[in-house]
Amino acid sequence: MAAGLGTRLRPLTYEVPKPMVPVANRPVIEHLLVLLRAQGLREVIANLHWFPDTIRGRLGDGSALGVELTYSHEERLLDTAGGVWNVRDYLSAGGESFVVMAGDALTDIDLRALAAAHESNDGVATLAVKQVPNVSEFGVVVTDSGGRVQGFQEKPDPAEALSNLASCMIYAFRPEIFDYFPRDDPYVDWAKDIFPTLLEHDAPFHVHEIDRYWNDVGSLPEYLRGNLDALEGVVEVEPEGELLPEIGGAEAVERGDPGVSGPVLAGGGCEIHDDVRLDGPLVLGPGVTIGAAARVKQSVLLPGADVPAGALVAGAIYGQGGRLA
Repeated sequence: MAAGLGTRLRPLTYEVPKPMVPVANRPVIEHLLVLLRAQGLREVIANLHWFPDTIRGRLGDGSALGVELTYSHEERLLDTAGGVWNVRDYLSAGGESFVVMAGDALTDIDLRALAAAHESNDGVATLAVKQVPNVSEFGVVVTDSGGRVQGFQEKPDPAEALSNLASCMIYAFRPEIFDYFPRDDPYVDWAKDIFPTLLEHDAPFHVHEIDRYWNDVGSLPEYLRGNLDALEGVVEVEPEGELLPEIGGAEAVERGDPGVSGPVLAGGGCEIHDDVRLDGPLVLGPGVTIGAAARVKQSVLLPGADVPAGALVAGAIYGQGGRLA
């Protein structure tokens, strides 16, 4: 699912689709395709809408990443489930189960474990869920003791929450899921339309709780956190660029002298003055320039960013307008 506008991540998504925002110098969707390939899921279809040529231009047919990638373009957004209904013939061919996932979230989920849990269930759907500390930020899934879905709560007050399991928008479905879609409305949503219909018809569907990393990078703080987590090894992804050697040691850090500490990832074509202080985790996008006596810490410098001499950048997302892609 790669067609959304990514409104909560603006201004990063004013001119690129959210799946193309870089994490550790690679688009989020590219990390997901690498994950799919590694776990044996190589036939992939992506629905597109917002700046579709940006995704096509980067990923092509997916062969460079070891997958077979095709596209479904939506002139109007069909919502989260409508895009899947639009390619139902592709997904239901052969009668096998398939996976649907957001194309703009950062995760290293074990999809094989999800598939195994789905095959062991007697329902038409299995939802990947993860325990979250603050339920008021998520829609949570209410289940019985056997993991069968009983209902949902949208961003409940913690005192009223019946669950702390947030949906990761990663699903395994049998083709029978399409029996629960309305035939006269292509604009449908999983949470608002399809899952309530399953409950209404007492159709069994279940959850699969994961303990792997998941971050929907849906807001600017989450996006920054995802990048820093990628460099610190909290999530298993393949960064793009060079990890700079540490320079100066602990005493230089204490004094704020020029040097490099912690993981600092630099994309191609960076120009870094000798007299700078870089403290990781820190991502420098391709073509970044950092002027003399600048100090940069725990930030993401987007492609083409120009940090002037003497500047201080800390805990920030820093870039130049129109230079993200």
